[in-house]
Order: sequence, then C-alpha cells, then structure tokens
Amino acid sequence: MRLPIRSLVSSWRLGKSSPADIVRRGLSGGTMRLVQFCRHSEEGTVRVGVQLDAGQGVVDLRGFDSSLPNTMREFLQTGDRGMEQARRALSSGQCVVSLSELRLLPPVTAPEKVVCVGMNYRDHCLEQNAPIPKEPIIFSKFPSAITGPYDDITLPEESKEVDWEVELAFVIGRKGKHIKEKEALSYVAGFTVANDVSARDWQMHRNGKQWLLGKTFDSFCPLGPALVTTAALKDPHNLAIRCRVNGDTVQDSNTNQMIFKTEQLVAWVSQFVTLCPGDVFLTGTPPGVGVFRNPPVFLKKGDVVECEIDEIGLIRNTVI
Repeated sequence: MRLPIRSLVSSWRLGKSSPADIVRRGLSGGTMRLVQFCRHSEEGTVRVGVQLDAGQGVVDLRGFDSSLPNTMREFLQTGDRGMEQARRALSSGQCVVSLSELRLLPPVTAPEKVVCVGMNYRDHCLEQNAPIPKEPIIFSKFPSAITGPYDDITLPEESKEVDWEVELAFVIGRKGKHIKEKEALSYVAGFTVANDVSARDWQMHRNGKQWLLGKTFDSFCPLGPALVTTAALKDPHNLAIRCRVNGDTVQDSNTNQMIFKTEQLVAWVSQFVTLCPGDVFLTGTPPGVGVFRNPPVFLKKGDVVECEIDEIGLIRNTVI
C-alpha cells in the first residue's frame, strides 16, 4: 500500500528517511508516473523521467541509463526493457531532478496519431438532446496541437468561439492491428489528462461542419501532467472528472459515463489503422461545455482553465 503523501514528506523533514527511502517505500507496487521534461539549463533537450510523490522531483531515466532514449515515444518502443529500467531507476533514488530545475512537457510529443472520440459520454449526449451513438464517432487532431500541462492556450484570430473539453486520454504502448477487446488494455501504456480545446464556429458552422479544423489549431490539446501506467489505476472507467474556468466548476462528472470504454476504442480503431507506441487517444467529454450554456460562454484572454481527473492529476492552462 502506498504511504500517504503527508507521511512521506513528514518523515523526510524529520530526518527519519532519505529521499531514496521515500522513493522505495512510497512508489512501490507498480505505480509509475512517466513524464517528459526539459531542464531550464537545457531548453529544447527532451528527457523522459518518473515523477515522484509530494513534489520531490523527477527521476531522470537517461541519467540513470544512458542507453535509454530521450523521448516518450521512443521510450515506449523499448517495451519491457525500458519499463524495467524505469523501475530500477525509481528504486535507486538516484538521478533526481528537482522541480525548480525543470519544465514539464506533454507526456507525449510528436505522436504518429491523435485519435479523438466524439459524443462518448451519456450525460453529454443528454445535454444536447442527441441520440446515444451505436458506434464510436472518430475524428482527429494534428500532433502540432499538443501542448504542455501548464503551457498557454492561444486564441486564434480566426475564431471567436473557443471552448473547453476535459477528457481522459490514453497512450498506446505497443504496436497492434485488429486487437481483440479482451487483450486491448495490454496495448495501453497509461492514462493522462487532456483538454480538447475546440473552435465551435469552425466545428459547427464552417468548412462543411467537418470537425478537424475546429479542433486542431496550435495549442488546442493541452496534455499531462504525467502518463500514469495502467497498472496504477484501479479502474480508469470510474474516476471523477472535472473542469474549472477561473476557479468556477463548469464540468463535473465521472468516467463511468463513457459509452465506449478504452478496450472498445482500441479494438474499434485498430480495425482501420495500425496502432503504434505513443499514439494518443482522447476519449470524449462530459456535459458542461460552453457552447451548450444559455447563453453560450467561450474562452477569452486571461481565462485560466483547469482540467482534473482523480488519481491522474491536473493541468492548468492560461488563455492568451
């Protein structure tokens, strides 16, 4: 059982445990929070790490093993070897970089695919009086939309109706095609938090009402703060999920409202395309988006959007 964060921090402050002791005791049992980061002194150099509890920093995996790659996508391609080295690095208590020395990046950058699912929450369908889909509704964002967990969301000049959508995201860990539902979770490396930022004017009224352009402006996919390994979550389909704008809760639901669960989405999409390590899936949003409010509400310069999912974490992005 993991020790409570307060107990871990208190033990360190009282001199009862070293940082290595905290790592070994606090993050045993398969829990892993993988991140991408760069040191402030090495802007542009991406590293993969394991996030520690209680703000104690990040274990630099390449610092521990120089044979490991720099990016998450390449790290996932190493498969079991990479994960075993990550566990060894974590238990060693070595190569810890303090949070003050680094900037957290999106847990995955430059994925081959960003697969998105529309209308995938029952309560979101009810919100707009829409029928429950009988098959997953799939669209995409370009990878260039991905931005970090604390980076800015840029309002494009081309849109006046930019909206928020908190979403559970997952990342593919190994290559597969025609994956069976019962085996699908073994292809998932872990889960993270996403904001499917959306330009509703482009999504709903322009470009033939195709969704792609309204969904894929630069910075329209904040992601993070960490990739929480699948084994670390008791049930990804029973997590509280919420979004706040300037401190006010605008979305508040649970992933148990998802119509098509992770296993179904992996099996469905892998009928059409080969899934590869690093591919990102956004699984849909609950009710409370701005476009369906009366009157509609859209993001403006200076707004702060927080998307949070229990057991996974929180991302916070300022609108500029």
